Amino acid sequence: MDQRAPLPRTAAPGLNPRDALDILDIRASTPGGATELAGRTDAGPDVLHYLATHAAPATRVAVAANPAAPAVTNRFLADDENEEVRAELAVKIARLMPGLSQRESSHIFALTIETLECLARDAAVRVRAILAEEIKNLDCVPREVVLGLARDLNAMVAAPILQYSPLLSDADLIEIMACGQVKQVLAAIARRKPVSEPVCDRLVQSLDVSAVAALLVNPDAKIRKETMERILDQAEEISAWHEPLALRADLSARAIRRIGSLVGAAILERLAARNDLSEATRLHLNRELRARLAEPEPEAGAVSPADLIAAAKKEGRFDSSFVEQAAQAGRREIVTLALAQMANIDEQTVKRILTAGSAKPIVSLVWHTHLSMRVAFKIQTFIMKLPSRDILPARGGVSFPLSKEEMRWHLNYFNIAV
Repeated sequence: MDQRAPLPRTAAPGLNPRDALDILDIRASTPGGATELAGRTDAGPDVLHYLATHAAPATRVAVAANPAAPAVTNRFLADDENEEVRAELAVKIARLMPGLSQRESSHIFALTIETLECLARDAAVRVRAILAEEIKNLDCVPREVVLGLARDLNAMVAAPILQYSPLLSDADLIEIMACGQVKQVLAAIARRKPVSEPVCDRLVQSLDVSAVAALLVNPDAKIRKETMERILDQAEEISAWHEPLALRADLSARAIRRIGSLVGAAILERLAARNDLSEATRLHLNRELRARLAEPEPEAGAVSPADLIAAAKKEGRFDSSFVEQAAQAGRREIVTLALAQMANIDEQTVKRILTAGSAKPIVSLVWHTHLSMRVAFKIQTFIMKLPSRDILPARGGVSFPLSKEEMRWHLNYFNIAV
């Protein structure tokens, strides 16, 4: 769609109705004649409406783009069977909105808003996407229209609104994320300017790799210290976060040191070159870098967690003891994959539970997989690294400390069927 300047609100004086009808009569049989007339801002409302109701698609497209078309004609064209007509109309109506005010007659104002609402519900994704792109920065459109587009199941429609619209509150964004319908556009929310702390928290809880990466490179994202710690807990397994983490400006000395222990030599070198480091932190990173450069290359035949689990299954030792040993060794990837396979759920759900910061969900998941409470204790201690005051110990030394009803509730909270 061509970029156009803001549309004028009034048509230039010119043709009187008799002249317009004469031109229409003469040019009706001329190729392009009616279309040329449809694009004139001085054609008159009656002529434009006649063309909108009787002319060929190309002419109706010209009427849809004409800023002089009356409100009733615009509303009529919002239901046009031709998608190109509705797409052109979406661009025009969006660009009319900043100049639309209550100074218009109430009838014209209502018709224009109704046209906008109709286009926002259009069956064609392209029309909705064009409208979303055109109104993404506006604060003069109905909030209900913006919310509807933000909740659209198609990312082409929802993403521009979620990234830019000033009409969306934190509560709106968190509710939309909670619905789970816009997983593919979480990164759009992460790129908003700004992103508040509560929204950052919710994005990190999603464990969506691209969304968290976008959040880290967004200087206007307000990431709490505790939320950054949760990112760092997962970052060892997610290389896509390493460089964004290293480039993040608002890092504490502790976070910088933790990142230094995760990343490769090239990123560690960039981290050590930051100009906001204390001398102690710089020395620490340089020691890390020297140690990293001295490390031997990893063996080509290193066994992956999936291969280790496959071998354990084949040998009949894929059980509580296997998961307990992996937990005690701090092998997060193995524990995550093992629990996912044993519970028949996806790995992302397990990761969400492991980063929830609460013992009850992981105890419930371990119970669901028919592993022992001893395994749950080891995961709380060595994988989640919960403080001792937050760890749930076994009841009587061996039993699960929660009732079955409570554990089912926690599983249902994470959409795990029991």
